[in-house]
This record gives sequence, structure tokens and C-alpha cells, in this order.
Amino acid sequence: MTLTRDEAYERLRSWTDSEALMTHARSVEIVMRAAAHRYGAGAADEERFGLAGLLHDADYDRWPEEHPSRIVAWLEESDEPEMAHAISAHYTKWGVPHETLLDKALLACDELTGFVCACCLVRPEGISTLAPKSVKKKLKQASFAAGVDRAEVAAGIELLGTDITEHVQFVIDALKPHADELGIAGSAG
Repeated sequence: MTLTRDEAYERLRSWTDSEALMTHARSVEIVMRAAAHRYGAGAADEERFGLAGLLHDADYDRWPEEHPSRIVAWLEESDEPEMAHAISAHYTKWGVPHETLLDKALLACDELTGFVCACCLVRPEGISTLAPKSVKKKLKQASFAAGVDRAEVAAGIELLGTDITEHVQFVIDALKPHADELGIAGSAG
């Protein structure tokens, strides 16, 4: 891998004006770095997993109708075919198969990370007391965070061969140390 985090962040920042999307990119980066240790080869996979998480929606703010073609093309030009494939596969409408652990982890972590963050935003305690039971209950409410594709959440968890409760707890645990940075610490104190 030749792409650095600074280069990836610069690309994301140059294409993304929305602070909410920047926060989502950072939260998925955090969870994907943890996923490298849980599902991948640990430190050997951490940077690649993290950068895929950081960049997966990099073109969405500026070119939503073309997403993710611009970031995929940029990654291919940057000689990062594995990340390009994972980001292509995360956009399930393209029908790209999920072949590697990176592909599967990105699908399993992207939507669920956004959903967990949404759950935190409606709780006075934020993420500090969030439990998988609450997240799973909210997943059944189609009106809550309606933009989150529940089918993608389920498919990613199935591809990783993990349990939903365990995976939700994993996402919570990965995000918790970064609660202040991500704005999910809550207002109760």
C-alpha cells in the first residue's frame, strides 16, 4: 500500500464540505481500524482498513449521483485496487462481490456505524450507556435513521459470520474512546 493517511484525508477534505459526512468518514475509519484487529490480520491490515473506511463516501458530497465512481477511479489511479474494490462492493447497487475481509468488514461496519452514532445523538448519555439491545430495538423502527439500509447491515454481519449483538457491541466499543471527537458523548454529565 502506497497511499498515506494524509493523502487520503486531503482527498476526502477536498471533495467533502459537509461536516456530518466528515464525521461519518472518521467514525467509519475508527471502526474499520478496530475491525482490522477483530476480523483481519491486525496491525498488518489496520492502515488499509482504516483508509477504506475514511474514503468510502469521499465523492458522495460533491457527486452523489456518481457515487462511488469518482473515489473508486482515484484509488485505482493511486494503485490501490483492493480499496477500490472494497468501496465498489460497499455500494451494493453495483453488485460487486464481497470477496475479501476488507470488502466484508466495510459493508458490515459502514451503515451500522452511522446507525450507532444516530442512536447516540438521541440519548442524553450518548454512547456511554448505549447497549446492543437498544440499537437492535431501534433497527426494527423503520422511521428511525430511515436512510440506513438495514439489509446492508444484516448482509455485512452475515458475510463476516458474526452475531449481531456481538458486532453491535464491537462497534460501540470501537467508537466509545472517540466520543468527544465524534460528538456522540451526550449532554448528561
